[in-house]
Amino acid sequence: MIFDVVIVGAGLVGTSLALALRDSGLRTALLEPRPVAAVPEDGSFDVRVYAISPGSARFLDQWGAWGRIDPARVEPVLEMQVRGDDGRSELRFSAYDSGLPQLACIVESRRLQQALWQALQGQENIEVLCPAAPAALDVGESSAVLTLRDGRALEARLVVGADGAESWVRTQAGIPGQPQPYGQMGVVANFETTVPHLGVARQWFRRDGVLALLPLPGNRVSMVWSLWDEQARELVGLDPSELCARVSEAAGADAGNLSLITPAAAFPLRLLRLSSCIGPRLALIGDAAHNVHPLAGQGVNLGFGDARELAAVLRTRGPQPDCGHPLLLRRYQRARREEVLAMQLTTDGLQRLFNNAVPGLAEARNLGLRLTGQLGPIKNFLIRRALG
Repeated sequence: MIFDVVIVGAGLVGTSLALALRDSGLRTALLEPRPVAAVPEDGSFDVRVYAISPGSARFLDQWGAWGRIDPARVEPVLEMQVRGDDGRSELRFSAYDSGLPQLACIVESRRLQQALWQALQGQENIEVLCPAAPAALDVGESSAVLTLRDGRALEARLVVGADGAESWVRTQAGIPGQPQPYGQMGVVANFETTVPHLGVARQWFRRDGVLALLPLPGNRVSMVWSLWDEQARELVGLDPSELCARVSEAAGADAGNLSLITPAAAFPLRLLRLSSCIGPRLALIGDAAHNVHPLAGQGVNLGFGDARELAAVLRTRGPQPDCGHPLLLRRYQRARREEVLAMQLTTDGLQRLFNNAVPGLAEARNLGLRLTGQLGPIKNFLIRRALG
């Protein structure tokens, strides 16, 4: 089978790229090894949620996906409160003060994936192969051949790796990348709360890690707590009442009385920086191209930014008939380098700053948090970055 573009990985980022190649004149294959999980009919909440920036929401809306999400399952973030570990340092970001309807929207992973898949249906230039697993990648001068485990061969001008942090495509292409584990895990769970959240996302930089409570529809919140591995495993192992008590104690009066509505789960945290996110006949997007600490909630937004930029480069390639030409791929890489690097440096720096017991550092970092809230240009820069 001959295509212009083969996208390996039909998660959020890979599917968004396929959508953005609609009417591009490029015959595209979207490959996914596992069946996509269905949204449960009982209305239960997904334990994994994302803070979608306005820029990402506009991108998804442009291609018909955002409007397919049930509005009752989308919660706008009207304000962000960030607190240091001294009990008095605080930084606030307000949508109202910024002249915006919201800073972000909290959406469940499965519902966002469902909306993307629904928008993809009937797209004439896209062929979805699911389930279909890759077995071998052979890159030639004018094309690449991706062989599937069932023996089928897909030939394409460009192969896009959208297959996550443990990217098979990245490994096959020989792009060097040495992940740096943080020795931490992100523990996630959802709760009912007795205190209305009022659309406020709250984050605490604690000595034991970073705790965030994100607003969900109704009196519900979603927790992301980055903890050292041993502490994270202990937290996941608590019974529901003990877990609720532990989170309530850490968050204080803001959390209210909590009731667990989804079991706690944990995933390892790491930093991945690549010297290049492109190769011969190859481009990487999303977690295949970069990993960041989740304390800023920007991982998936970086991925959507990759998809948006790569699609723009391919759609505006002009008279260049070869969508895998090195000039186009280098254009994509240049366009993404600054934003990705800035987010990696910011999140990695904050993680190291607040998870550090060096004497005197606690006072300095909390002072920095207070000063950031008072310095308009720096605060506005951070808001612009977060809005995408």
